[in-house]
Amino acid sequence: MSERADVSGVELRYGVASDVGLVREVNEDSYLTRPPVFVVADGMGGHDGGDIASRFAVEEFARLAEAGYDPRHGAEAALDTFRASQRRLSEYAATHRGSDGGHWRGGTTAVVAMLVETDDGPAWLLVNLGDSRIYRCSGGELHRVSTDHSIVQELVDRGRISEAEALVHPERHIVTRALGAPDPLDPDYFVVPLADAERVLLCSDGVTDLIRDHEIAAVLAKHPDPGDAAGAVVEAALAAGGVDNATAVVVDVVGYPDRQHEKLGALR
Repeated sequence: MSERADVSGVELRYGVASDVGLVREVNEDSYLTRPPVFVVADGMGGHDGGDIASRFAVEEFARLAEAGYDPRHGAEAALDTFRASQRRLSEYAATHRGSDGGHWRGGTTAVVAMLVETDDGPAWLLVNLGDSRIYRCSGGELHRVSTDHSIVQELVDRGRISEAEALVHPERHIVTRALGAPDPLDPDYFVVPLADAERVLLCSDGVTDLIRDHEIAAVLAKHPDPGDAAGAVVEAALAAGGVDNATAVVVDVVGYPDRQHEKLGALR
Protein backbone atom coordinates (compact mmCIF):
# COMPACT_ATOMS: atom_id res chain seq x y z
CA MET A 1 0.00 0.00 0.00
CA SER A 2 1.26 3.47 -0.85
CA GLU A 3 1.00 6.76 1.00
CA ARG A 4 0.59 10.28 -0.33
CA ALA A 5 2.17 13.55 0.77
CA ASP A 6 2.16 17.16 -0.41
CA VAL A 7 5.38 19.01 0.45
CA SER A 8 5.47 22.69 -0.55
CA GLY A 9 3.34 21.91 -3.58
CA VAL A 10 5.27 18.79 -4.60
CA GLU A 11 2.85 15.88 -4.51
CA LEU A 12 4.44 12.51 -3.78
CA ARG A 13 3.23 8.93 -3.48
CA TYR A 14 5.53 6.41 -1.85
CA GLY A 15 5.78 2.91 -0.49
CA VAL A 16 8.29 0.63 1.19
CA ALA A 17 8.97 -3.06 1.71
CA SER A 18 11.65 -4.77 3.78
CA ASP A 19 12.30 -8.44 4.52
CA VAL A 20 14.90 -10.31 6.56
CA GLY A 21 15.26 -12.78 3.68
CA LEU A 22 15.50 -16.55 3.72
CA VAL A 23 18.93 -16.95 5.34
CA ARG A 24 19.64 -14.17 7.85
CA GLU A 25 18.23 -14.11 11.38
CA VAL A 26 18.27 -10.32 11.83
CA ASN A 27 17.19 -7.61 9.43
CA GLU A 28 20.06 -5.13 9.50
CA ASP A 29 18.33 -2.85 6.96
CA SER A 30 16.55 0.28 8.17
CA TYR A 31 14.51 2.78 6.18
CA LEU A 32 12.84 6.16 6.44
CA THR A 33 9.80 7.44 4.54
CA ARG A 34 9.19 10.86 6.02
CA PRO A 35 8.64 13.36 3.21
CA PRO A 36 10.63 15.24 2.07
CA VAL A 37 13.33 12.76 3.18
CA PHE A 38 13.63 9.08 2.21
CA VAL A 39 16.44 6.73 3.26
CA VAL A 40 17.55 3.11 2.98
CA ALA A 41 20.46 2.07 5.21
CA ASP A 42 22.04 -1.40 5.06
CA GLY A 43 23.82 -2.22 8.31
CA MET A 44 27.08 -4.13 8.41
CA GLY A 45 28.54 -6.04 11.30
CA GLY A 46 26.22 -8.99 11.82
CA HIS A 47 26.06 -9.84 15.51
CA ASP A 48 28.15 -6.74 16.22
CA GLY A 49 25.17 -4.53 15.46
CA GLY A 50 24.68 -3.61 11.83
CA ASP A 51 21.03 -3.11 12.73
CA ILE A 52 22.07 -0.57 15.36
CA ALA A 53 24.26 1.32 12.89
CA SER A 54 21.55 1.52 10.23
CA ARG A 55 18.98 2.58 12.84
CA PHE A 56 21.25 5.42 14.00
CA ALA A 57 21.53 6.73 10.45
CA VAL A 58 17.78 6.60 9.89
CA GLU A 59 17.07 8.26 13.23
CA GLU A 60 19.37 11.17 12.39
CA PHE A 61 17.70 11.71 9.01
CA ALA A 62 14.32 11.51 10.75
CA ARG A 63 15.51 14.38 12.97
CA LEU A 64 16.41 16.33 9.83
CA ALA A 65 12.99 15.72 8.31
CA GLU A 66 11.29 16.78 11.54
CA ALA A 67 13.39 19.91 12.10
CA GLY A 68 13.39 20.96 8.44
CA TYR A 69 16.18 22.30 6.27
CA ASP A 70 16.90 25.04 3.75
CA PRO A 71 16.09 23.49 0.34
CA ARG A 72 18.85 25.60 -1.24
CA HIS A 73 21.44 23.88 0.94
CA GLY A 74 20.33 20.26 0.95
CA ALA A 75 23.81 18.83 0.43
CA GLU A 76 25.11 20.63 3.52
CA ALA A 77 22.13 19.37 5.53
CA ALA A 78 22.74 15.81 4.35
CA LEU A 79 26.45 15.96 5.20
CA ASP A 80 25.73 17.40 8.65
CA THR A 81 23.32 14.52 9.22
CA PHE A 82 25.90 11.96 8.13
CA ARG A 83 28.36 13.56 10.55
CA ALA A 84 25.82 13.34 13.38
CA SER A 85 25.32 9.66 12.54
CA GLN A 86 29.07 9.10 12.54
CA ARG A 87 29.41 10.73 15.95
CA ARG A 88 26.70 8.47 17.39
CA LEU A 89 28.44 5.41 15.97
CA SER A 90 31.78 6.50 17.41
CA GLU A 91 30.25 7.14 20.84
CA TYR A 92 28.51 3.77 20.79
CA ALA A 93 31.70 1.96 19.73
CA ALA A 94 33.61 3.62 22.56
CA THR A 95 31.26 2.16 25.19
CA HIS A 96 30.36 -1.26 23.75
CA ARG A 97 32.24 -4.45 22.94
CA GLY A 98 31.85 -6.67 19.93
CA SER A 99 30.55 -10.23 20.12
CA ASP A 100 34.15 -11.50 20.25
CA GLY A 101 35.00 -9.26 23.20
CA GLY A 102 36.94 -6.84 21.00
CA HIS A 103 35.95 -3.45 19.64
CA TRP A 104 32.41 -2.96 18.36
CA ARG A 105 32.63 -2.36 14.62
CA GLY A 106 29.12 -1.84 13.31
CA GLY A 107 28.68 0.29 10.19
CA THR A 108 26.12 1.04 7.53
CA THR A 109 25.63 2.14 3.97
CA ALA A 110 23.02 4.80 3.20
CA VAL A 111 21.14 6.09 0.17
CA VAL A 112 19.06 9.23 0.58
CA ALA A 113 16.51 11.15 -1.50
CA MET A 114 15.66 14.72 -0.40
CA LEU A 115 13.63 17.43 -2.08
CA VAL A 116 15.72 20.55 -2.76
CA GLU A 117 15.42 23.80 -4.66
CA THR A 118 17.54 24.77 -7.68
CA ASP A 119 17.50 27.81 -9.96
CA ASP A 120 15.27 25.79 -12.29
CA GLY A 121 12.82 24.71 -9.61
CA PRO A 122 12.35 21.76 -7.26
CA ALA A 123 14.61 18.75 -7.72
CA TRP A 124 15.77 15.58 -6.03
CA LEU A 125 19.05 15.55 -4.13
CA LEU A 126 20.16 11.91 -4.26
CA VAL A 127 23.01 10.92 -1.96
CA ASN A 128 24.97 7.67 -1.81
CA LEU A 129 27.43 6.21 0.68
CA GLY A 130 28.29 2.53 0.19
CA ASP A 131 26.82 -0.08 -2.14
CA SER A 132 23.09 0.39 -1.63
CA ARG A 133 21.66 1.89 -4.83
CA ILE A 134 19.57 4.71 -6.23
CA TYR A 135 17.63 4.41 -9.48
CA ARG A 136 15.39 6.88 -11.31
CA CYS A 137 12.65 6.25 -13.84
CA SER A 138 11.92 8.69 -16.65
CA GLY A 139 9.82 8.12 -19.76
CA GLY A 140 9.42 4.47 -18.84
CA GLU A 141 13.20 3.91 -18.68
CA LEU A 142 15.15 2.85 -15.57
CA HIS A 143 18.49 4.56 -14.96
CA ARG A 144 21.00 3.77 -12.23
CA VAL A 145 22.03 7.02 -10.54
CA SER A 146 24.53 5.92 -7.90
CA THR A 147 27.86 4.17 -8.32
CA ASP A 148 28.69 1.45 -5.79
CA HIS A 149 31.46 2.29 -3.36
CA SER A 150 32.94 -1.19 -3.41
CA ILE A 151 36.06 -3.09 -4.34
CA VAL A 152 34.35 -4.90 -7.20
CA GLN A 153 33.03 -1.64 -8.67
CA GLU A 154 36.56 -0.27 -8.67
CA LEU A 155 37.69 -3.41 -10.52
CA VAL A 156 34.86 -2.97 -13.04
CA ASP A 157 35.78 0.70 -13.55
CA ARG A 158 39.39 -0.30 -14.24
CA GLY A 159 38.33 -2.92 -16.74
CA ARG A 160 39.73 -5.73 -14.60
CA ILE A 161 36.43 -7.64 -14.36
CA SER A 162 33.05 -7.50 -16.08
CA GLU A 163 29.70 -6.58 -14.52
CA ALA A 164 28.76 -10.28 -14.69
CA GLU A 165 31.96 -11.30 -12.90
CA ALA A 166 31.31 -8.66 -10.23
CA LEU A 167 28.08 -10.43 -9.26
CA VAL A 168 29.97 -13.56 -8.17
CA HIS A 169 33.29 -12.05 -7.08
CA PRO A 170 34.38 -13.28 -3.60
CA GLU A 171 34.96 -9.68 -2.45
CA ARG A 172 31.69 -8.28 -3.81
CA HIS A 173 30.40 -7.34 -0.35
CA ILE A 174 33.43 -5.28 0.68
CA VAL A 175 32.54 -1.59 0.59
CA THR A 176 35.07 1.23 0.35
CA ARG A 177 32.94 3.98 1.91
CA ALA A 178 30.42 3.71 4.73
CA LEU A 179 29.24 5.23 7.97
CA GLY A 180 31.29 3.81 10.82
CA ALA A 181 34.42 3.44 8.70
CA PRO A 182 37.61 5.17 9.91
CA ASP A 183 37.98 7.14 6.67
CA PRO A 184 36.51 10.66 6.31
CA LEU A 185 32.92 10.79 5.07
CA ASP A 186 32.77 11.16 1.30
CA PRO A 187 29.23 10.72 -0.04
CA ASP A 188 28.31 11.16 -3.70
CA TYR A 189 25.66 13.80 -4.48
CA PHE A 190 23.40 13.96 -7.52
CA VAL A 191 20.85 16.70 -8.27
CA VAL A 192 18.10 15.48 -10.60
CA PRO A 193 15.16 17.59 -11.85
CA LEU A 194 11.79 16.12 -10.85
CA ALA A 195 10.86 15.76 -14.50
CA ASP A 196 13.83 13.39 -14.95
CA ALA A 197 12.91 11.27 -11.93
CA GLU A 198 9.21 10.54 -12.09
CA ARG A 199 9.95 7.54 -9.87
CA VAL A 200 12.90 7.03 -7.50
CA LEU A 201 13.96 3.65 -6.13
CA LEU A 202 16.25 3.31 -3.11
CA CYS A 203 17.29 -0.26 -2.32
CA SER A 204 19.80 -2.35 -0.39
CA ASP A 205 22.19 -4.79 -2.04
CA GLY A 206 19.97 -7.65 -0.92
CA VAL A 207 17.94 -6.60 -3.96
CA THR A 208 20.62 -5.73 -6.48
CA ASP A 209 22.89 -8.69 -5.76
CA LEU A 210 20.07 -11.00 -6.85
CA ILE A 211 18.12 -9.26 -9.59
CA ARG A 212 19.61 -7.37 -12.51
CA ASP A 213 18.69 -3.84 -13.52
CA HIS A 214 16.54 -4.97 -16.43
CA GLU A 215 14.63 -7.27 -14.10
CA ILE A 216 14.08 -4.41 -11.66
CA ALA A 217 12.83 -2.27 -14.54
CA ALA A 218 10.36 -4.97 -15.57
CA VAL A 219 9.03 -5.32 -12.03
CA LEU A 220 8.59 -1.57 -11.60
CA ALA A 221 6.84 -1.25 -14.95
CA LYS A 222 4.19 -3.77 -13.87
CA HIS A 223 3.24 -1.87 -10.73
CA PRO A 224 2.09 1.75 -11.02
CA ASP A 225 1.37 1.95 -7.29
CA PRO A 226 4.68 2.64 -5.46
CA GLY A 227 3.74 0.47 -2.47
CA ASP A 228 2.98 -2.46 -4.73
CA ALA A 229 6.18 -1.77 -6.68
CA ALA A 230 8.35 -1.80 -3.55
CA GLY A 231 6.74 -5.05 -2.40
CA ALA A 232 7.22 -6.68 -5.80
CA VAL A 233 10.92 -5.70 -5.93
CA VAL A 234 11.54 -7.31 -2.54
CA GLU A 235 9.49 -10.39 -3.50
CA ALA A 236 11.61 -10.77 -6.63
CA ALA A 237 14.76 -10.74 -4.49
CA LEU A 238 13.29 -13.42 -2.22
CA ALA A 239 12.29 -15.53 -5.22
CA ALA A 240 15.88 -15.25 -6.52
CA GLY A 241 17.27 -16.77 -3.31
CA GLY A 242 16.71 -14.23 -0.54
CA VAL A 243 20.24 -14.67 0.80
CA ASP A 244 20.34 -11.20 2.34
CA ASN A 245 18.03 -8.62 3.86
CA ALA A 246 16.13 -6.85 1.09
CA THR A 247 14.63 -3.36 1.30
CA ALA A 248 13.08 -1.09 -1.33
CA VAL A 249 11.63 2.41 -1.07
CA VAL A 250 9.75 3.70 -4.13
CA VAL A 251 8.76 7.37 -4.46
CA ASP A 252 6.63 8.75 -7.31
CA VAL A 253 6.38 12.44 -8.19
CA VAL A 254 2.70 13.03 -8.92
CA GLY A 255 2.86 16.81 -9.37
CA TYR A 256 5.05 19.80 -8.64
CA PRO A 257 4.98 23.62 -8.87
CA ASP A 258 5.58 25.54 -12.06
CA ARG A 259 9.36 25.91 -12.31
CA GLN A 260 9.25 29.54 -13.34
CA HIS A 261 6.92 30.93 -10.68
CA GLU A 262 6.92 28.83 -7.52
CA LYS A 263 9.76 27.99 -5.16
CA LEU A 264 9.94 25.62 -2.25
CA GLY A 265 9.85 27.07 1.22
CA ALA A 266 11.74 25.63 4.18
CA LEU A 267 11.17 21.89 4.03
CA ARG A 268 9.95 19.85 6.98
